[in-house]
Formats: sequence, C-alpha cells, structure tokens
Amino acid sequence: MRIVVNLAEQRLELFDDAGAPVRTWPVSTAANGAGETSGSGCTPRGRHVVRAKIGGGMPVNTVFTGRRPTGETYRPELGAAEPERDWILSRILWLSGSEPGHNRLGANDTMRRYIYIHGTPDERFVQEPRSHGCIRMRNADLLELFDLVPAYTPVEIREA
Repeated sequence: MRIVVNLAEQRLELFDDAGAPVRTWPVSTAANGAGETSGSGCTPRGRHVVRAKIGGGMPVNTVFTGRRPTGETYRPELGAAEPERDWILSRILWLSGSEPGHNRLGANDTMRRYIYIHGTPDERFVQEPRSHGCIRMRNADLLELFDLVPAYTPVEIREA
C-alpha cells in the first residue's frame, strides 16, 4: 500500500502494492500552501510514512486534542460555539518525514510539526486548501482509509 496526496488537485489516492489505484478521496490541505518549515502552517512535501494510527475503535466525530480523545463528540452546536477551533476528529494518521534535511529532523520535521491526516466536521469540509498544515478528510472517508492502511504505509505529498 502507498498513499499519494496531490496538493494541486486536493486529492488523496491509495495504491496497492502492485501500484494499482485502490481508492481516491477529496482532501483539504494547508491554506498557506506547501512548505516544510515549522510554524509555517504549510503542508510538507515529499516522502513520509504513517508513523502512528490513533483513534481506532473510537466513535465517529470523537474530538482529539494532543492526539488524545477529549471526551467530546463533535456536533454542529459544538462547532457553532467554537467556530475558530481546529477540529481533529474521528481518527489520526500521524505522519513522519522520510527525507533528512527536507521533512525530517531540525526545523523541517513533519512529525514534530504534528502533521496528520485527520477527520474534520463534514458540514465544514471543502475540497480546497483550508487547513493549518494537516490533510483533512471527511470522517467516513478517513475511517475507510484508516482501516485499509497499516502503520508505516509510505505517503508521498506532491504539489502536482
């Protein structure tokens, strides 16, 4: 298995071990575009791996902060009460860069930047760059991806 995220098309594709496409889903990446530097709010490019899978077995719309469930379940009313909150929902695929000096180690370390593939409120999902660096997915799409990929699945994030 391998994941390819296309920033220009706001699309995530899953390929099997033979390189055949398995599934394609819409995503939302960084409003600030592509970039690797810590604090940039950009989505890091290049080769990564799914370093950790978090949230397996939790209910859909479970709210996470610091990779831990808060005990909250997202509802539109909760979203309206905290409209500026960066909602991390349902599952987390925590990415780690695989290219030292580019997206691993130092000021460009994807894992230390806490870059995830995660769920977002479905009613707020738009297939355009809006995140703070992470890759946002609709919750049902993320649940499907989460169940299909093991930890250490390669992830490539491309601009085109």
